[in-house]
Amino acid sequence: MGNTESRVVQKRLARFRPEERPVVEGVFIRLHGGTGGPSGGKTLTLEMLQSSMGSLAPDSMVRRVYKCISSINPGLAAPAASGKTSTAAVSGVGREQLVIFLADTLRGTAEERAPLVMAMSQHGAGATTVVTCGQVAEFLQDLISAVVQILVHRGHLQGWKPERMGDGSLGVKLLAEQMCSELKPSDQGSCDISCLEDWIFRVSQVSLYLEMLVAEGLNVSLSGRPDPSLLPSCRETLWKELRCLLDLPTLMFLASQLPDSYSAPWRLLFSTQLHGESFTRMVAGLIKRGPTLLLIKDSKGHVFGGFASRAWEVKPQFQGDSRCFLFTVFPRLRVYTATGYNQHFMYLNQNQQTMPNGLGMGGQHGYFGLWLDSDFGHGHSCARPKCTTYGSPQLSAEQDFTLDSVEVWAVGKPPEQEEGGDGQGKKSILDVDPEVQAMMELTGKTLHSQGLREPEEDQEQ
Repeated sequence: MGNTESRVVQKRLARFRPEERPVVEGVFIRLHGGTGGPSGGKTLTLEMLQSSMGSLAPDSMVRRVYKCISSINPGLAAPAASGKTSTAAVSGVGREQLVIFLADTLRGTAEERAPLVMAMSQHGAGATTVVTCGQVAEFLQDLISAVVQILVHRGHLQGWKPERMGDGSLGVKLLAEQMCSELKPSDQGSCDISCLEDWIFRVSQVSLYLEMLVAEGLNVSLSGRPDPSLLPSCRETLWKELRCLLDLPTLMFLASQLPDSYSAPWRLLFSTQLHGESFTRMVAGLIKRGPTLLLIKDSKGHVFGGFASRAWEVKPQFQGDSRCFLFTVFPRLRVYTATGYNQHFMYLNQNQQTMPNGLGMGGQHGYFGLWLDSDFGHGHSCARPKCTTYGSPQLSAEQDFTLDSVEVWAVGKPPEQEEGGDGQGKKSILDVDPEVQAMMELTGKTLHSQGLREPEEDQEQ
């Protein structure tokens, strides 16, 4: 190595802890099958990279990574400028290029990662100074697909069953489009380095997904890197009987939108597939269960819903707080948060003659951003031009929609657990005093609560 290159590489290595540096420096040798010397006399080929990452990422993503590393100029510590091609692009990847790539993807700033994303988004052999939003979307689809494959192959599914969930390939496209919607391209629709830098700084998933791809794909085990936690854990779900409305990319996105304190396992409280089309049954599953996520599919195929930050209560007043939000899943993946215009976050009522009966979020009586009527077959999503509470557009295909299916997921600790502190929740008198149970049985009383117990163990099947 020359002195300039050595200084660049040493600065990059200084970002890692002393015990991590041998791991980073050893990646090149390991990919070479243990024969690549530290002098960098040998180069890394595309085939070597494919042998390491091929089972965890689409081949198109592996090629993007190889092209990016090849374009890095060790003297400048950045991908080559427009019209210039690094000699390594022809002869292979050198050790210095790989070290710089690892340092910038795993411990770099948005400014350092932007040229890498630019290089991975470009088409063809040459380098350019701009990319289109479409090219970035294609790169993101490959990146998200790789992340999903890693979650599956590395066993990071946290209890979720992809084979019983929605179309993951569609979810990849929807999530890529959502992330691209955060770009701020020029009037001509192109993105330069400064545009990508701003985007990477604001959209944390870009760096998070890139770090996972590199760390898992190249097997870089760093002591300071936590295990991937892109998915919440899932418990108490009868997967054998369920076809979930969620897919893994959508789940990754929605989970990231929840407040940081909502880390309890997700639990399926209600599904029309499992429990039938009953508003009363849905309400019974909702109340006193803590924060929940409501998912709705209408008869036209649109999928949307809302996040309730507090436990639902049946009462003729609005409830909830500004942490609530509405969202769409299909045909677009979007989240709509509270505007501050009013406090009509949540509404749930039943069996009242003077007030609307049903479940609503946002807007006002008779004109909700999201409404399920208590007859359970119909609902509406009104927004002309936007829902006042959440700033959301019409969520359903038509303003007045017909239900196809509904799911309700608990996503936080139930109130009983928060109050009791022992995680056991409230018990029936039959559990507290067995003598009462015996006396009731002797007198011929029916033990109504026996069939209404919550499951003691996970129902995951």
